[in-house]
Amino acid sequence: MAGIRREKGNQSSMKGSRIAAAIGIGVLVGCIFAFLFPSGFFTSNSVAQNRHLSKSNIQVDSSSCESTEKINLLKADLMRLSDKNAELKKQVRELNEKVQLTEQGKDNAREQVQMLSEPQKAGPFGTVKSLRTNPTVAPDESVNPRLAKILAEVAVRKEIIVALANSNVKPMLEVWFTSIKKVGIPNFLVVALDDAILDFCKENSVPVYQRDRDEAIDSVGKTGGNHAVSALKFRILREFLQLGYSVLLSDVDIVYLQNPFDHLYRDSDVESMSDGHNNMTAYGYNDVFDEPAMGWARYAHTMRIWVYNSGFFYIRPTIPSIELLDRIADRLAHENAWDQAVFNEELFFPSHPGYVGLHAAKRTMDMYLFMNSKVLFKTVRKDDNLKKLKPVIVHVNYHPDKLPRMKAVFEFYVNGKQDALDSFPDGSEWQ
Repeated sequence: MAGIRREKGNQSSMKGSRIAAAIGIGVLVGCIFAFLFPSGFFTSNSVAQNRHLSKSNIQVDSSSCESTEKINLLKADLMRLSDKNAELKKQVRELNEKVQLTEQGKDNAREQVQMLSEPQKAGPFGTVKSLRTNPTVAPDESVNPRLAKILAEVAVRKEIIVALANSNVKPMLEVWFTSIKKVGIPNFLVVALDDAILDFCKENSVPVYQRDRDEAIDSVGKTGGNHAVSALKFRILREFLQLGYSVLLSDVDIVYLQNPFDHLYRDSDVESMSDGHNNMTAYGYNDVFDEPAMGWARYAHTMRIWVYNSGFFYIRPTIPSIELLDRIADRLAHENAWDQAVFNEELFFPSHPGYVGLHAAKRTMDMYLFMNSKVLFKTVRKDDNLKKLKPVIVHVNYHPDKLPRMKAVFEFYVNGKQDALDSFPDGSEWQ
């Protein structure tokens, strides 16, 4: 009996082991299928079918998009968007220009101070110095690429002497550039206002530039007298400043005896020679006006200075300088006025009700170095000590017989002919 029980127990244990093994295998197989087919047998077929359908739909859509009609529509839309984009860019450019003009206008002084320095405390008594030199503008070669190329070749340290000339002043022009060459000044340029002057300068190896054709300007340049040409120069000069060059603007009735660039201060927007003939008239004085009818208050003090000469001045490429040229050119275009008078009014008249003055720094040149012909013929030639001085330039601005006096100045200072100036009267013979 014991043997039978033992056999039955063994059979039962073997049977339990088989069941456990079967369960384990089932669980293992289930795990494997769960890993390999996470979505089950039936869903995988449907997903595959959906993917197949999606690919078919995409292919159908792609083929339809490639149709000629839709491509044409897309091209038309693209052209419309491109045109709109170009128009928007143009509007943005115009707005930027207006913003720049506004900034350069009423807020210009404030912005320049902010750009140059942070707010500072005032120093001890007697040590405080105000801002004198305005910053130069950023050069813009797009204004005149051809002129920019010429200036890059001729100018020295971004500075150049510029004169405008037409055939009316050809003899004086020859004395003008002969004296410049004699001194050895390399950076000078003639703006030819007609073809004859262009050819004349080329024949004499004189740097020359002729503007693009402009009927209004050409008519003045070819036939205009001295005052008409003088008015024209302010419009032309603007481009030089926009290109970032400082200009020593010169009339042609001037004899050069030294290099003027060695005698400039460059601390102002405009540095000009004076029409004054002594220290008071050239540099300013307190003139007392007497009105007896006012009794105790009969004496009124006035500040006076003789005008700057608009035929010889050094101008830096700054915003106030360009504004000065714009103001002068605009007034001369609408008023029957003398350019030298307008030049001085815009430089000196202060702001007052109904008028905003120009905020430009200015300097008067030494009247014995940058000499006008009144100083020379009325004073210097009669003084043995002053005759020993050698001016930088002599401007024959006070006398109508310009050419013979220019030649005499050249003979006296260059060739050493001591009596070359003696035959001329102090003033002109006109009454």
